[in-house]
Amino acid sequence: MSDQPKMSAATKELLKKVRMMVPPMLEKFHKGQLGRVAVIGGSENYTGAPYFSAMASARLGADLSHVICTPPAANVIKTYSPNLMVHPIMREIGEVPASHEPASELASPIIAMLSNLHTVVIGPGLGRDKLMQATVAAVIKAAREHNTPLVLDADALWLIQNQPDLIHGYKECVLTPNVVEFGRLAKAVGIGEDEMPDTGEAGCKKVAAALGGVLILRKGPVDWISDGSISVKCEQEGGRKRSGGQGDTLTGSIGTLLAYRRLYLEGLWGG
Repeated sequence: MSDQPKMSAATKELLKKVRMMVPPMLEKFHKGQLGRVAVIGGSENYTGAPYFSAMASARLGADLSHVICTPPAANVIKTYSPNLMVHPIMREIGEVPASHEPASELASPIIAMLSNLHTVVIGPGLGRDKLMQATVAAVIKAAREHNTPLVLDADALWLIQNQPDLIHGYKECVLTPNVVEFGRLAKAVGIGEDEMPDTGEAGCKKVAAALGGVLILRKGPVDWISDGSISVKCEQEGGRKRSGGQGDTLTGSIGTLLAYRRLYLEGLWGG
């Protein structure tokens, strides 16, 4: 007898909808057509996180996976896998003259890539360096103009709690906070602990609504997903082991699924 928990009817129906977005393998497709995902993050001290995220994206099925990071991180990440395209574009303050912090200049080549990307993941291994944060803020603003789907996690959430207007009302944006990060986001949008109905569905829904309908995947003992209007509960029991890289794997996987969603809605396959 299997020890696997039974899947509810609601979960089966949800997975059925997800499968509709998974591209069929058709001979007419060419390289890069079925998912081009970029992960922005990675600094001298954090090279594993962007790797896990980009590799998760690739292994779930994205055709092309990019990592946009600092030069010290790039040299390391390139040794992890030849499958990743690594771009040493990002810089920390210590890597440029103190009098010259060109966040807009650094963001420029990344922004130029947006028209050729289906999804951008921001945050794995990003850190809280002032220049790194300013650079991704410029990228987020440009991504909104391009209507590029975003997945924000880790220290990208630190940026959002300080500048929530960057993503307010942008419904092509997914935030993946853990319980602590979720609490910070709630506070950032003016929801105090005494106003929070709970940390489950109602709380997730309230914060998502306060951010103008962005999608929040609040990780915890029970995972809740909400855009402020519709909410979904993850009913499948996950593993109880908590180790580094799990959240990064999640963000990369979501990046690929968002790419598939975009391609599905654009009618790349089907009638």
